[in-house]
Amino acid sequence: MTFPENNSPANEFGTDLEIVERTEPADGVVALCLRHPDGGPLPPWSPGAHIDLVLDEDLVRQYSLCGDPADTGTWRIAVLREADGRGGSQYVHDKLAVGDRVRVHGPRNNFDLAPAPRYLFLAGGIGITPIVPMIAAAEAAGADWSLVYGGRRRASMAFADDLVTRYPGRVTLVPQDERGPLDLPSLLGDPRPGTLVYCCGPAGLLDAVTTACADRPAGSLRIERFAAKEQSAPVRSDGFEVELALSGTTVTVAPDESVLDAVAAAGVQVLSSCREGTCGTCETTVLAGTVDHRDSLLTPEEQAAHDTMLICVSRAACPRLVLEL
Repeated sequence: MTFPENNSPANEFGTDLEIVERTEPADGVVALCLRHPDGGPLPPWSPGAHIDLVLDEDLVRQYSLCGDPADTGTWRIAVLREADGRGGSQYVHDKLAVGDRVRVHGPRNNFDLAPAPRYLFLAGGIGITPIVPMIAAAEAAGADWSLVYGGRRRASMAFADDLVTRYPGRVTLVPQDERGPLDLPSLLGDPRPGTLVYCCGPAGLLDAVTTACADRPAGSLRIERFAAKEQSAPVRSDGFEVELALSGTTVTVAPDESVLDAVAAAGVQVLSSCREGTCGTCETTVLAGTVDHRDSLLTPEEQAAHDTMLICVSRAACPRLVLEL
């Protein structure tokens, strides 16, 4: 069983795309279809990928692609209005209209769909967006799969009716006002061999699913966070050195400074976007040293390898790191 891969380098594509369609698939959710102004093809992507929308000079947000990877002419995203957010979703809802152009970078995939004989997809609210193309890929590959999709109210659950209609018998909707919260002990208590669990949604759901899957084999749970998880104090309270192997430069990172900022101050530019350890744009290869991983993206196995880090938030757990920069 194989899935198409996105082999294009991260951030290779960056241009203005035109909004050609705007719909409201659920209460508080706006879906946008984007295309190249000249109608040309867009870069390939695979299920789980996201793009960066440059909404303003200091307002860059990541949104999952939720359309069809086979459609090379348009990209689709869906955005939930977050009343207590940082302004990105409100900008999309209030200022973007059909005919507008928006700067886009990507696609990038940190939540790729690995081949497996069976899948359990768990989605909470707008976390359904990366799951939609995953389901289509699993179905096309002949895998055994099921989706359990929770939300506050049925009317707030984007794409719910379409999913139920398209995949009868495989989709379970759990509106909280009708059926209560997801019954995770029942869903995850008796795992079937060879099952991968993919989960996306609010932090509370992701934390609960992570706890429920703690005894499963490594790599059998894949999650994606839209917001950074809470962090404890750094391993080191003092500064540390970072050697930039390709540049021949060594910088000192102060206790109140990020590696990303220290590297930039030394004249080495690294692409970055979220600055909170969720998007993966600034992921950098570690050649030597031990990392204090403070991101919300890498898996526990990836963090334990200490061969890569997100330099916008992660720090050194030793006096000196060597990075491939």
